[in-house]
Amino acid sequence: MSEAATVAGRRLLLVVACALIDADGRVLISERPAGKALAGLWEFPGGKLEPGETPEEALVRELQEELGVVTQVACLAPLTFASHAYDDFHLLMPLYVCRRFSGTATPREGQRLKWVRPQGLRDYPMPPADAPLIAHLTDLLPAGA
Repeated sequence: MSEAATVAGRRLLLVVACALIDADGRVLISERPAGKALAGLWEFPGGKLEPGETPEEALVRELQEELGVVTQVACLAPLTFASHAYDDFHLLMPLYVCRRFSGTATPREGQRLKWVRPQGLRDYPMPPADAPLIAHLTDLLPAGA
């Protein structure tokens, strides 16, 4: 995808996100820190692709950089995606699930982290692109499973 790609006159931004799931079936979310766009909202960890990266490679790198969590491309399973028009760009965001990782998630970029049961995710304000992804996670991880 070229940097100049547009959708409906907006720049197209491709980012990847991960529903990191622990042994208790909880999902990790992080709060966007002060000073960033959408500060104070909770999101699934991830980020932008670097030139030449696949979405999976970018996610492995982002999880290591942001959280100190190590995983492999083979441990990422695509679940769904978000397509959302913000005022100045259109976001396309594949969401992957990862259950196999090593290390303890540690905030490395000033963000707060929480492990949340999928049914509790709606209790946290999320960016418009992230919120619709919750239903997919509650279907994947039913209460009491």
